[in-house]
Amino acid sequence: MKYIGVLALVVFLGACKSSSPTVDKAASFENYQEDLSSYLPNYPDYQQKVKETDQVDSEISAEAIDEDLAALAKEEYDKKKSDPYFNGYKVLIFSGLDREQAFKTVEDMEELFPDIQADMQYQQPRYMVKVGRFAYKVEALKYYNQLKKEFPTARIIQDRILRQEFTVPSQEIDAERQN
Repeated sequence: MKYIGVLALVVFLGACKSSSPTVDKAASFENYQEDLSSYLPNYPDYQQKVKETDQVDSEISAEAIDEDLAALAKEEYDKKKSDPYFNGYKVLIFSGLDREQAFKTVEDMEELFPDIQADMQYQQPRYMVKVGRFAYKVEALKYYNQLKKEFPTARIIQDRILRQEFTVPSQEIDAERQN
């Protein structure tokens, strides 16, 4: 037992021995050199590349692109104008299989909101009662918030709207109204 106690004391005192640094950190890296140039990427001289490239007149270039964009925009505008329908938004206040409930929803709509016209559509096998014709979802939100109180299942849906019955408001008017 005495032998184990002495051995434990020697191990304990050996572990408590202060260790002195074997290498001075700053002195060990004083003469260190390593060539990493073979691993670094080589980039061409930017100034030389700028001088080598032909100078292009930016005004001519920009005008050519502007003309192309204007032609594409006009072509897209004419294409959309020729289409009798456009993508817009409506507020769907009823969607279901019950025909009588659809007619009752239209009557309730006329009674509660006489200034808002409701349209009923039948897409087999369901009846849908839709309100409004809006070009932008933000416009539909006004009616949606009013209708949601009376028709809790109301939601805004995307729909195809006949172009002749509707004119798209200009962006400038909408921007002024929102400010």
